[in-house]
Amino acid sequence: MGRFPGFDLDPRIPRSQYHRRRRYFAVMIIAVALFVGAGVVYQWAPAVAIGMAVVAAFMPPLAAIVGNRWERGDKWWDEL
Repeated sequence: MGRFPGFDLDPRIPRSQYHRRRRYFAVMIIAVALFVGAGVVYQWAPAVAIGMAVVAAFMPPLAAIVGNRWERGDKWWDEL
Protein backbone atom coordinates (compact mmCIF):
# COMPACT_ATOMS: atom_id res chain seq x y z
CA MET A 1 0.00 0.00 0.00
CA GLY A 2 1.33 3.43 -0.92
CA ARG A 3 1.48 6.64 1.04
CA PHE A 4 -1.90 7.80 -0.24
CA PRO A 5 -4.13 4.73 -0.34
CA GLY A 6 -7.13 6.61 -1.73
CA PHE A 7 -5.15 7.92 -4.68
CA ASP A 8 -3.09 4.89 -5.67
CA LEU A 9 -3.83 3.21 -8.95
CA ASP A 10 -5.17 -0.32 -8.72
CA PRO A 11 -2.35 -2.55 -10.02
CA ARG A 12 -4.88 -4.94 -11.59
CA ILE A 13 -6.34 -2.24 -13.84
CA PRO A 14 -4.29 -1.11 -16.86
CA ARG A 15 -3.08 2.49 -16.56
CA SER A 16 -4.65 3.36 -19.90
CA GLN A 17 -8.12 2.65 -18.49
CA TYR A 18 -7.95 5.84 -16.45
CA HIS A 19 -7.07 7.81 -19.60
CA ARG A 20 -9.87 6.13 -21.54
CA ARG A 21 -12.37 6.95 -18.81
CA ARG A 22 -11.34 10.63 -18.87
CA ARG A 23 -11.69 10.80 -22.66
CA TYR A 24 -15.15 9.17 -22.46
CA PHE A 25 -16.39 11.61 -19.85
CA ALA A 26 -14.96 14.59 -21.76
CA VAL A 27 -16.92 13.66 -24.89
CA MET A 28 -20.08 12.98 -22.87
CA ILE A 29 -19.82 16.33 -21.06
CA ILE A 30 -19.62 18.06 -24.45
CA ALA A 31 -22.70 16.13 -25.61
CA VAL A 32 -24.70 17.12 -22.54
CA ALA A 33 -23.59 20.74 -22.94
CA LEU A 34 -24.79 20.69 -26.56
CA PHE A 35 -28.20 19.29 -25.54
CA VAL A 36 -28.63 21.89 -22.80
CA GLY A 37 -27.32 24.65 -25.05
CA ALA A 38 -29.75 23.63 -27.79
CA GLY A 39 -32.63 24.27 -25.40
CA VAL A 40 -31.36 27.77 -24.74
CA VAL A 41 -30.46 28.57 -28.36
CA TYR A 42 -33.85 27.32 -29.61
CA GLN A 43 -35.47 30.58 -28.53
CA TRP A 44 -33.37 32.61 -30.98
CA ALA A 45 -32.31 30.18 -33.72
CA PRO A 46 -34.32 26.97 -33.98
CA ALA A 47 -32.34 25.65 -36.95
CA VAL A 48 -29.05 26.01 -35.07
CA ALA A 49 -30.56 24.35 -32.00
CA ILE A 50 -31.74 21.37 -34.06
CA GLY A 51 -28.25 21.07 -35.55
CA MET A 52 -26.72 21.12 -32.07
CA ALA A 53 -29.10 18.40 -30.90
CA VAL A 54 -28.32 16.23 -33.93
CA VAL A 55 -24.58 16.55 -33.33
CA ALA A 56 -25.08 15.77 -29.65
CA ALA A 57 -27.12 12.66 -30.55
CA PHE A 58 -24.15 11.19 -32.44
CA MET A 59 -21.68 11.84 -29.65
CA PRO A 60 -22.55 8.98 -27.21
CA PRO A 61 -21.53 6.27 -29.73
CA LEU A 62 -18.42 8.30 -30.50
CA ALA A 63 -17.67 8.50 -26.77
CA ALA A 64 -17.96 4.72 -26.50
CA ILE A 65 -15.54 4.26 -29.39
CA VAL A 66 -13.07 6.78 -27.99
CA GLY A 67 -13.40 5.38 -24.49
CA ASN A 68 -12.72 1.80 -25.57
CA ARG A 69 -9.82 2.49 -27.91
CA TRP A 70 -6.65 0.70 -26.85
CA GLU A 71 -3.41 2.60 -26.47
CA ARG A 72 -0.03 1.44 -27.64
CA GLY A 73 1.49 -0.96 -25.16
CA ASP A 74 -1.81 -2.17 -23.73
CA LYS A 75 -2.08 -5.87 -23.08
CA TRP A 76 -5.66 -6.48 -24.13
CA TRP A 77 -5.42 -10.16 -23.22
CA ASP A 78 -4.67 -9.26 -19.57
CA GLU A 79 -7.69 -7.01 -19.03
CA LEU A 80 -9.99 -7.94 -16.15
